[in-house]
Amino acid sequence: MSENPIQDTDEKSLKPLAIEGKLPLKAVGIENLREANPQYLPPHRYLHPWFARRPTPASRLAILASVLPKDTDSDNLLRWMQIGPNKDISGSLSDYVERKKATETERDGNLESHYGYPRPFTKSPTSSERSEIHDILREHWDGDLPTVLDPTAGGGVIPYESLRYGFPTCANELNPVPSLMLKVMLEYAPSVGDIESLVMHWGKKVDERASRDIQRYFPSESDSQTPDNYVSTYHIQCNSCGADIPLVPKWWIRTRSDGIRVVVRPEILDDGRIEYDVIVDPTEQDLEGFSPDDGPVSRGGDVECLQCGVVTEDDEVQKRFVENEFEYTVYCVRYIKGDGSHGFRSPNQKDVEAIEKARQQIESDFELATFLTTEIPDGQETTRTNRHGMTQWRDLFSPRQLVCNYQYIESIQYYSEEILAEYDQQTAEGILTLLTLSISKLIDRNSRLTPWDTSKGYPSQMFKSQDLGFKRIFVDTNISIGGVDFLSYLEKIYDSYEELVNYLPEESDPAKVTVDDAASLTYEDESIEAVVVDPPYYSSIIYSELSDVFYVWMREALKDTFPDIFSQELTDKNNEAVANPNRFKSVAGDETSKRELARDFYEQKMSDIFSELYRVLEPGGVMTVMFTHKETDAWDTLTMSLIKSGFIVTSTHPITSEMPQRAGMRETASADSTLLLTGRKPHGDRNPKNAVPTLWSDVKSDTRTAAKNAARELINSGLSLTKTDVIISAFGPTLRVFADAYPVVDDEDNEVPPRRALEQAREAVTQVLVDEYLEAEGIGELDDITEWYVLCWLVHESQTFSYDEGRQLGLGIGVDVDEIKRSTKTWRKSRGDMKLRGHADRVQNVEEKEENRSSRIPVNPDDLSFGLALDKVHAAMHIYDVKGESACCDWLRERNFDSDSTFKATLQALLQVLPHDHEDWELARDLAVGRTRDVLDLDFSPNVFAENSEQTQQTGIDDY
Repeated sequence: MSENPIQDTDEKSLKPLAIEGKLPLKAVGIENLREANPQYLPPHRYLHPWFARRPTPASRLAILASVLPKDTDSDNLLRWMQIGPNKDISGSLSDYVERKKATETERDGNLESHYGYPRPFTKSPTSSERSEIHDILREHWDGDLPTVLDPTAGGGVIPYESLRYGFPTCANELNPVPSLMLKVMLEYAPSVGDIESLVMHWGKKVDERASRDIQRYFPSESDSQTPDNYVSTYHIQCNSCGADIPLVPKWWIRTRSDGIRVVVRPEILDDGRIEYDVIVDPTEQDLEGFSPDDGPVSRGGDVECLQCGVVTEDDEVQKRFVENEFEYTVYCVRYIKGDGSHGFRSPNQKDVEAIEKARQQIESDFELATFLTTEIPDGQETTRTNRHGMTQWRDLFSPRQLVCNYQYIESIQYYSEEILAEYDQQTAEGILTLLTLSISKLIDRNSRLTPWDTSKGYPSQMFKSQDLGFKRIFVDTNISIGGVDFLSYLEKIYDSYEELVNYLPEESDPAKVTVDDAASLTYEDESIEAVVVDPPYYSSIIYSELSDVFYVWMREALKDTFPDIFSQELTDKNNEAVANPNRFKSVAGDETSKRELARDFYEQKMSDIFSELYRVLEPGGVMTVMFTHKETDAWDTLTMSLIKSGFIVTSTHPITSEMPQRAGMRETASADSTLLLTGRKPHGDRNPKNAVPTLWSDVKSDTRTAAKNAARELINSGLSLTKTDVIISAFGPTLRVFADAYPVVDDEDNEVPPRRALEQAREAVTQVLVDEYLEAEGIGELDDITEWYVLCWLVHESQTFSYDEGRQLGLGIGVDVDEIKRSTKTWRKSRGDMKLRGHADRVQNVEEKEENRSSRIPVNPDDLSFGLALDKVHAAMHIYDVKGESACCDWLRERNFDSDSTFKATLQALLQVLPHDHEDWELARDLAVGRTRDVLDLDFSPNVFAENSEQTQQTGIDDY
């Protein structure tokens, strides 16, 4: 449970809400993770790819707790959220859910039978439960049901759950791509309902017309061998011998051991061309002298000629693409057999000719020749595509992909006028939208950015990693057959739509859906009671740049049906509430970086949005922000925007919301937990600019105290929070202290931003974590750099983490991470993140002569003294690893490390913070046992060697 009482003594007139009291956070967090099972997700997840969606339980909690009164019983709240069994149980529902989580591994049946109730998203509140909730709300909100608004609705989870509870609901979204999903979920589902026969009738007509035109691009060997996937790559020409070089990293097509394995073996012909031999279930004899793991492309992107061995460097390869000096080629064909199973074969001449047919079709058809010629903007997410010569949106598709996708769009256009004439507007729009979602969703599986999944022998997804990364191996998919096809996708989308229809109350009113800038809404003043918002994630996801690849296709199909939504050539970049440094690279100067300009824009934009929400909220209204981010800059800008808008921060709650290290979000700025931060609109005017400033010296200690108290409470709560999440979750109480004191100024009357409070919070919570999880004596005596290195492992529990997090951790103990990067080699940049280096990257090889050693490696193991305690331990690891235990004992004695407290403290700390599968942990363990232990006179607690010691590992969700 968690409680956050209203503290502002001037605002006692606000009616307290459930979100400002105790909440069953642990039970809801468990349900969030139950929902994260990728085998069975909520139906809205299958409508169309989108880049961020909140779990149903977290969304329900945010909605219900934001409108129900504070005295709402937690068991009632969970029951209304459909959490818990419909039977008498001993104890509270929270205790029941936690017991079930703790005994998951002991169950006999499936998870649902173990818990005794289905996952909440599959159940809507009953009519009696809705009536019960509505009666309470009418009494609390002076006779009316509160209207719930989500101003940046995205994938639509929040407003859809609001509809399931029968609340008046409004949803706004700037981006047209998720706006189509919103119309399906919030307008057509409640008002049009079941239209399966109509959708499938028109879907078959669209498919029949389009499929006739694309079959010639997928020639069959026989009636029972129709290709459904061409595994494709590119050829460039070797500068040395003129031979074709395929851009293939590995020659595997399918690697699974539970079925057939498939490999391609290339054969170089006399004229330098390459033929491909597809081998199914290869024997040792088939692979004699050939390794499928060794393709021409190296990990760094360089390419080796199969004929002469000359290497073409990656920069030159990119130049070839920019200059259009490459050829598409197929090196494996997957086909459908008569019984519906799949086979694999080598490509033949007809397959090669089919590519040329598609190219000729494009050149001879005026519509195709000018189709999707809109330029791809130079953006943060499009850098890699531009580097490979993809400058127009049509360039993301091979000739065959472009023709096939186009035929379906053209077919939808062909029937759209007839559909619009035959049905009422809502029904016609619903039919056309569902048809368009099917082909748009297929784009994810049929582009040059769609990789081939070698584990399954199947086309993967363009946005599996949520970027527009160039792929050397891609898939030409026959979207008229085979499971990854128009009708199959349409059936799946309709199944999801039908589920959405069935989850809503009978005679449910549709939501009001608007497609506008959230900073300029069309709602009247003081017309909304509750706002629940999951705002854009600062700089984590640049939604508009990613979604353009879908938008350009949707626009072709629906620009006449929704002229207002699809009026622009591309999605709106100017009004998007994200911190996108790329937008400002042309105006950034020496004094103001593009990152700073992006941050300033985001802060102003969020301030404008919050001010707009303040306008539309009635006095006493509530705004709950669901924020999932790690970077201090993101919290700083969000907080300033909230405060400047006039809101009073009344509560904060951390809640587990995501599966740890979920696909697509690993090592990113997005956290695994969500913070519910609640602000209230006071009665009467409240202008924070007119408030009397508070001195930072008076606020500083309060922020540290609030952060420490929050951290200790969170550690003892049993919530599923990583150590990073503990720090982030402590930001909430810290910001409440800061907001109550705002404006805050220093001794020279300069305004102090919230990030100063967050820096104090991070430093204070880190000390709490050290006290809680590290046993090492003398840790406080270590040099700053060694201490920072140990704390990075302790806090992040990973070798790679956000650069900003590492930088902020360094600031807290006086380490400038950029200043030490080159001299100490303790870390390196990895795709914008920070990656810690182990001993192997920092210590010179003692077996090489000194004159042959690289001067860039900072630690010389022959030295008798070292500048950093970390250098001592890393050097000892190297000596033990290279020369063995006896030589290491002599080396340690020679340097008197038996009496060096900093060596022992560092070794003990690393044993506790390093993951046990890390090479350095194994060497640290070896140093701490045997003869080296005796030489060093060590007396470590057994806890430092424990695999899952409470001293070294935070309790996780699986430990409940």
